[in-house]
Parts: sequence; structure tokens; C-alpha cells
Amino acid sequence: MKKQFLLLIVVCCLFSTVYSVESTTLNSGSIVNTWVWQKSIGGGSNPYTATPKTIGFTKKVVFTHDGRVITYKNNVEIRNSAYQIEKGNSFFDQSENDLITFEGKTYIIESLDNQNLTIVSNNQDATRTIFKR
Repeated sequence: MKKQFLLLIVVCCLFSTVYSVESTTLNSGSIVNTWVWQKSIGGGSNPYTATPKTIGFTKKVVFTHDGRVITYKNNVEIRNSAYQIEKGNSFFDQSENDLITFEGKTYIIESLDNQNLTIVSNNQDATRTIFKR
């Protein structure tokens, strides 16, 4: 009886530990959230910088827990599609990276933290797009 009780306590501790680790991951370094576009920087063959002020509109994307991405332009929904995150090779140096595919394009997740998301087009254009929460 003591062994069963001890086993039950150990199992409960393991589940509570796994739950707290998962919750932290989802809230602190997860793509799931609302991201507001800050700027885009064109690649080597097409250098430019675009911001909401220079291009004349705001943009935000919302990545959901169920694998959907909703895109807004000036706070009006313009797209609702699926996204997928997977490991894959970079177009530039063939190194393995986290890739995200949505709206028909694949991007390298260059950086992702609590407040910032930077993605780079995984093609020769290499446009870098910066979002903030």
C-alpha cells in the first residue's frame, strides 16, 4: 500500500512538472500569439526597407494553437490559412533551421522570443520581416 501511494505521488509530481514546462514554453517562446509587423528589409538582389509608415498600411498576423494563421491589413482580416512549422534546410547555407510555411511561402524563423519574431524568406530574395507582440 505504501509503495502504491508513493508511486501515485511520483506520477502526480511528474505530470505537474510537465504541465508547468509546457505552459512556460507556450507563453514565452511560442509563435502562437498576435504579431504586429514592424518592418521588412529586402534581400541582396532587391535592397529596400518597408515600414507601415512608408508603405501606408499596418499588418498583423495571428498564429493560433490549432495551426491557423490569420492575416490582417489595417485591422481587416484578409486571409485565414494553415501554417506548418518543421525542421528543414536553409536555401542559403543548407543548415538545418526551424521553418514556417504559410500563405504559400516558406520562411526561416531567425529569432523568436517573448516580444520579437523575425522571419527570413527561404529563397534567394532573403527578405527579412520583423514583428513584435
